Amino acid sequence: MLRAIAIDDEPIALDVIKNLSAKISFVEIKKYFTDAFEAIDYLQKEKIDLIFLDIKMPDISGIDFLKSISNPPMVIFTTAYSEHAVQSFELDAIDYLLKPFSQARFLKACNKAYEQYKLKNNLNEIVNIPDSIFIKSGYDQIRISLNEILYVESNGNYMQFVLSNQKILSRLTMSETEELLPVSSFVRIHRSYIVSKKQISKIEKNAVWIKQIELPIGAAYIKEIQKIAG
Repeated sequence: MLRAIAIDDEPIALDVIKNLSAKISFVEIKKYFTDAFEAIDYLQKEKIDLIFLDIKMPDISGIDFLKSISNPPMVIFTTAYSEHAVQSFELDAIDYLLKPFSQARFLKACNKAYEQYKLKNNLNEIVNIPDSIFIKSGYDQIRISLNEILYVESNGNYMQFVLSNQKILSRLTMSETEELLPVSSFVRIHRSYIVSKKQISKIEKNAVWIKQIELPIGAAYIKEIQKIAG
């Protein structure tokens, strides 16, 4: 479990991080700060693994804040401005999130932090992969069990999640969907399809079968499919 804090002078931005992090099981945000100097006092007393840190703040920038800390925790910068990206990575930031960022992009940054945490602490445990995800369909946020997903198909401006007993449309891009689904369990086979590895019943030269459904393999993805087949 990553123990984290979030620092941003805008309460609305902190609310966004609070809502996004609530859906990630391996991140626990212990405290939220609109005052960076209060956060410095907190860090002197508490052990924290990760900071979600805004860059443009009134009294001290996120860059200067990070430079002021000896032995700082991991940092994910959150900002509406792109011009500090290079400098942030020179400070060994884990990631740089441009506002507004999606649940998928936030999850990707948290996964990077968790991987770094494991390496730093010489942990050999398996990555804590969630067993379900939330996707927006219409006005609703729907929880989907990863075990129920057969495949996902690009459908215009939407992605169609094909489950064992229903189909759900969500306004996502293919890249956002790839970020949501763990690579250990899902593989892209075509510019329009991502499939569950364990749902593959047969692999042919140019197609895979999910139960009784035949899906094409794109030329660019043949090598990835061959790895599954061994």
